[in-house]
Amino acid sequence: MALTAGMRPVAKISCKRKAPDAALFVGSGKADEIKFMAEQTGAREVLFDQSLSPAQQRNLERHLGLPVNDRTLLILEIFAQRARSHDGKLQVELARLQYLSTRLVRRWSHLERQRGGIGTRGGPGETQIELDRRMIGDAIKRTKERLSKVKKQRSTQRRQRDRRNSFNVSLVGYTNAGKSTLFNALVKARAYAADQLFATLDTTTRQLYLGEAGRSASISDTVGFIRDLPHGLIDAFEATLQEAADADLLIHVVDASNPNFPEQMSEVKRVLHEIGADQVPQWLVFNKIDNLPPERRPVCSQDVYEVDGQALTRVFVSAQSGEGLGLLRQLLAEEVMKNASEAEVTLDPRFALDNSGENTDEFS
Repeated sequence: MALTAGMRPVAKISCKRKAPDAALFVGSGKADEIKFMAEQTGAREVLFDQSLSPAQQRNLERHLGLPVNDRTLLILEIFAQRARSHDGKLQVELARLQYLSTRLVRRWSHLERQRGGIGTRGGPGETQIELDRRMIGDAIKRTKERLSKVKKQRSTQRRQRDRRNSFNVSLVGYTNAGKSTLFNALVKARAYAADQLFATLDTTTRQLYLGEAGRSASISDTVGFIRDLPHGLIDAFEATLQEAADADLLIHVVDASNPNFPEQMSEVKRVLHEIGADQVPQWLVFNKIDNLPPERRPVCSQDVYEVDGQALTRVFVSAQSGEGLGLLRQLLAEEVMKNASEAEVTLDPRFALDNSGENTDEFS
């Protein structure tokens, strides 16, 4: 993630503890070791692959004499670099403001109290931290209001798709699993795709015409998930992630070439549960099979994979080479036709007409 954010890691150190130290997270001994390593390598910043409390962050900076940042801020930095659309930028800004609001004590503790009185900033004895907390609070309120409008717009768009009886599919999965590449291959789109974390932040929806079904389905590419995704980001991206919760089918894209794919699948499942999308029907698409060695290549293109006692349809594809995409389109066409037949409008039996054309329902 540090490389993705444009940083250059110079050293790495790990620590095993039964529980985090309340003051320094890693304990004073390990903190001294980090300080020595930073001096030897000439590091200008220290990153922790965990979320730090404001007090831990402040104490570590005093102890190390260097800026200290955590996993949450690093993810926010990457998101800020990747956001392209108006709502994507708003969502990142909200998460950043919420994060900073808890750390004002660290940023402004050196400032003295401001003088109160007419024509001066703040009331009697009001500190700079109180002023900035109010400013950030106002900014959070404004950003939430603007995001609320975005959420209403997305809700209107979803209702329009529902009125057209459109079958809605959302691509979900761990970051860098190849969702955007698969999206582009299916709908011939030009959504940004790259071999990097969080290449996609902005939900993109396109129509996928399925010739076998004689109709189209709406398919959406969503933001990728990651281990320990901060709750603030999940809340901020509610408008985007709602696409997955309202879908008729989730296509969970898995990087088959990653040896840690079971852990990644578990993380995706956890986030889907948080956003209320865990009950949406789901398929598994194991992508990047072209990166597998011959002995690990699947012997068939489709099978059933059990996840927590639930049997899920699994399809093996390579979005890069196109292998397996024909089968995936065929399965989607069959699902769309099945959904269309189940959604046919039927009359309420209470208002059924008899052969004479008269209503046979009796009211008491």
